[in-house]
Amino acid sequence: MKPILLLLWPWLLCLPLVVVAEVPNTKSPRTTKPNILVILTDDQGRGDYSAFGTKDIRTPHMDRLCREGMTFQNFFANSCVCSPTRAALLTGCYPDRVGVPGVIREETPDSSWGYLTPQSVLLPQLLKPAGYHTALIGKWHLGIDTPNTPTERGFDFFHGFLGDMMDDYWTHRRNSHNFMRRNLETVDPKGHATDVFTGWACDYLVERAKTGGPFFLYLAYTAPHEPIQPPMEWLEKVKQREPGMSEKRAKLVALIEHLDDGIGKVLNTLDHTGLTANTLVIFTSDNGGVLANGANNGPWRGDKGHMYEGGLRVPGAARWPGVINHGTSTDCMTLTMDIFATACAAAGVVPPSNIDGISFLPALRGEPPVHRRDFYFVRREGGTAYGGKTIEAFCRGDWKLLQDSPFAALELYDLKSDPLETTNLAKQKHRIFNELDAALRKQIQRAGAVPWQAQEIRLDSGVQ
Repeated sequence: MKPILLLLWPWLLCLPLVVVAEVPNTKSPRTTKPNILVILTDDQGRGDYSAFGTKDIRTPHMDRLCREGMTFQNFFANSCVCSPTRAALLTGCYPDRVGVPGVIREETPDSSWGYLTPQSVLLPQLLKPAGYHTALIGKWHLGIDTPNTPTERGFDFFHGFLGDMMDDYWTHRRNSHNFMRRNLETVDPKGHATDVFTGWACDYLVERAKTGGPFFLYLAYTAPHEPIQPPMEWLEKVKQREPGMSEKRAKLVALIEHLDDGIGKVLNTLDHTGLTANTLVIFTSDNGGVLANGANNGPWRGDKGHMYEGGLRVPGAARWPGVINHGTSTDCMTLTMDIFATACAAAGVVPPSNIDGISFLPALRGEPPVHRRDFYFVRREGGTAYGGKTIEAFCRGDWKLLQDSPFAALELYDLKSDPLETTNLAKQKHRIFNELDAALRKQIQRAGAVPWQAQEIRLDSGVQ
């Protein structure tokens, strides 16, 4: 069994190069900038697509991205929950460095644990001067009010949902509020949210094919986040194919397979419009799946909301014809925030010098790895379980230090020999524990300079 476990954790095999502004070096030089499409799913477990080897789910279109591009064996979300990961994707920074250490819940401000800082430079703000049209379709979750709405933070076009989650996939409401928008206009579309976002994305691609010029489309689905509400015909199809499957698992599988069908429609639209050949597609999820909902996070411990591997490891794939070889795989350690640096490198844009992300464009080209780095994960949360405090994880080489509850002791794991985090070595490896603990404190101090609440909330609470 031990050799199999070792294969699960190739931490030291590689990490991508430091980002540089460059145009991709392909077999035939490109004369135009690539289109960039980032597809982000919501709470999709590391093992919840069939290309992973999971036998009870069918995701031919996610699998297509792996088959026609590159699979990431070690893709990590920047946090175990939603808003921080999305902030990291759009800023290239650790989320607490841009004011989003926890989930933003603007409809209930007393339970909101983040506020995207005005000083943060978002990816669309960098790509627009380089000639890109920029769009967000789907879930935003970084603020519902001015100045933190998508079009105020750099996107040319927004068609989607401002809030954290929908209480119903068909009515699209959150606490009776309608957060669906087309730019700043409130809209009330009909149909399942996955189908709505898919249709809007396909419409956008058709329009861009007619207009011409490079585009950046960030397509952020709400699926398979709860409530687990697949269309009935998709649920029936799964039940007929998998008669022994539990109701809970069947509903989640159906929701993901329906999501996969939407991704397939988007990929087919790229094909039909002639955009595929010059489009970099990056696919991943914002955090691990929810085990209570029947998610499959592979063999790793834990799930969404936790600092164990199951909460942080996510699916990852990229396709770029002429640049990425078909059916390839990389063991490079990659974080969501690296998408920012990679998009800049692909577009020939110089990113801000203070970002934390690193371009994985060299890995996409199949170039040998030369770089290693530390990793840091954070989540701030309220309620009696967290008390407004944070949980963190810090990784250096094979070693991982974590605190999964703000009221629990730090834990230390050797991920090379123990990738499933079964044996806490905090009391045995004092030197390594102290070294990582000191490095973790430096990260906490660094982020402590950045406020994570709106100014009026800080003043109301008496903090000056």
